[in-house]
Amino acid sequence: MTSMTMVEAIRDGIDIKLGEDDDVVVFGEDVGYFGGVFRCTSGLQEKYGKSRVFDAPINESGIVGAGVGMAAYGLRPCVEVQFADYIYPAYDQIVSEAARLRYRSNGDFTAPMTIRSPCGGGIFGGQTHSQSPEALFTHVSGLKTIMPSNPYDAKGLLIAAIEDDDPVIFFEPKRLYNGPFDGHHDRPSKNWTGHPLADVPDGHYTVPIGKASVYREGNALTVLAYGTMVHVSEAAAEETGTDAEIIDLRTLLPLDIETIETSVKKTGRCLIVHEATRTSGFGAELAAQVQENCFYHLEAPIIRVTGWDTPYPHAQEWHYFPGPARVGKAMQELMEVA
Repeated sequence: MTSMTMVEAIRDGIDIKLGEDDDVVVFGEDVGYFGGVFRCTSGLQEKYGKSRVFDAPINESGIVGAGVGMAAYGLRPCVEVQFADYIYPAYDQIVSEAARLRYRSNGDFTAPMTIRSPCGGGIFGGQTHSQSPEALFTHVSGLKTIMPSNPYDAKGLLIAAIEDDDPVIFFEPKRLYNGPFDGHHDRPSKNWTGHPLADVPDGHYTVPIGKASVYREGNALTVLAYGTMVHVSEAAAEETGTDAEIIDLRTLLPLDIETIETSVKKTGRCLIVHEATRTSGFGAELAAQVQENCFYHLEAPIIRVTGWDTPYPHAQEWHYFPGPARVGKAMQELMEVA
């Protein structure tokens, strides 16, 4: 075991796959010589050479389009879109090409590619560096969508994604890169040192895609969260004294409905938390799934705590960000329902 930040865990996962498989290539904006804007690929070009780890033009559709061609040819590209806010120019390539390749070719071709992208707010990035567009990809058949909340899961899920024979969208909450964030922006930042999920096994291991984890056990209510909101929900539960069971979804598609169902049937209450905008956010799908599978076990209406239906504001970032105060208030409201 080695104590790692999420940046280090992601870099280690990529390093392992580059070393194990000559078909793995890494490219994107500034990922080569510079080592990535958040340094997730630092040192890898020097170690593996410019034909395995290289910089691409500022052209997201070109980056993903080239990756689709490489994947169809037999390589395993792991490409980076520098910020999730910039993934939209590549949306057509992801949806119409990568996600459909296996189906439209009747299995003759596949797209074993991983698209990494930092997402979420909490770094004063404003509307063009803070978005969480995960729901746009969970709507697409043929894609897998992942968002880890800690270094252990980040490395294991990334290795699993690179080894997967179909395209995977791998979102990385940038606010968690260097430490767990509980939503209290006015307190000193924490680092990953001492956190149990910062102890990352050396060498190769995988975390199964499509399997949620019970991050915190409880009996009073179930919280469904992912990414940064796992830590915010934990803080809210502790500060309000709520016996909340927190389910870290880890993979949004495919969704582990069995773990969700088991927890909600036990607690009878469900709170959904995500940072993305509310309308048509992934929380709406989660609420529908819980209602369909757990209706007769629910003792209160499902509640969502989310970002607002506005662009991510710069000056009012912490009014947009679903912090522990909002999450804690929702927990108390759920517990007051008889």
